[in-house]
Amino acid sequence: MTVIIDDAGSGDLLFGVVVGAYREETQEFKYDLIDVKYFQTRLFHKKTYLHECSRITEQLLRRLHVKDEEKILLCQGYIFDEAEKDLKKTYGENRVQRIRVTGEAQRLTEIAYLDEIRNIGYEPIIERENKRAKSFFHMLRWVKENPERLIYAKTGWPRLSRYKISGKNQNVTYNTVCSNCKRGCTVPFKPKPENLSTAKHVGQQTA
Repeated sequence: MTVIIDDAGSGDLLFGVVVGAYREETQEFKYDLIDVKYFQTRLFHKKTYLHECSRITEQLLRRLHVKDEEKILLCQGYIFDEAEKDLKKTYGENRVQRIRVTGEAQRLTEIAYLDEIRNIGYEPIIERENKRAKSFFHMLRWVKENPERLIYAKTGWPRLSRYKISGKNQNVTYNTVCSNCKRGCTVPFKPKPENLSTAKHVGQQTA
C-alpha cells in the first residue's frame, strides 16, 4: 500500500495551499488547506508555512489510517522539507520518500485547489499549469480590480513589491451613482453591474 502526498497552489498568487493525500490501491483522497495567512508578510518571512504543512500532512495520514509498513511518497516541492524530517521521525527513514508526483494524486489535488479559488469568486484561466506567467498576471489583475481581494493574495512574496496592489497604493477609482442622493461619485473599487446604483458617498453614514 502507498500514500502519495502532493500540493497545489504554492506557486500561485491566490489563496493558500492545498495539501492532498491519495492512497493508490483504494483511490481514497483527503485534503486540507495551509491558510493564506501563512504566505502573508509577517508569517511568510518566518517560514511558518513549513511547520503548518508538516502538521497538515501528519493529520491527513491519520485520517487515512496509514498502515504499518505502508510507504509514504512526498512531493519534491520545498514546502514538504520539514514534513519529510518529521515523518521520518514518526514512520522511519525507509518508509518516507520524495518523488515527482504525477497521475491521479496530482490531478485530484489540483482540482481541490481550483475548487477553493472558485469559492472566493475567481475563475482560473484554461491550461493554468502550462501558462504560469499568464496565470499570475490574470490573478494579479483580479486582485487589483478590488483592493478588498488582497486578503486572498500571498502578499509575503518578495516579487510583489514591484506591483502596486496594496490598498494604500491603490489610486484607481470608478464612477458610480450614490443610492441616497442619486448623484455621481467615485469609489476605490469596481462596482458590480447589478450594484451600480447602490454606492454610498465616501464618509456618508448608512442607516
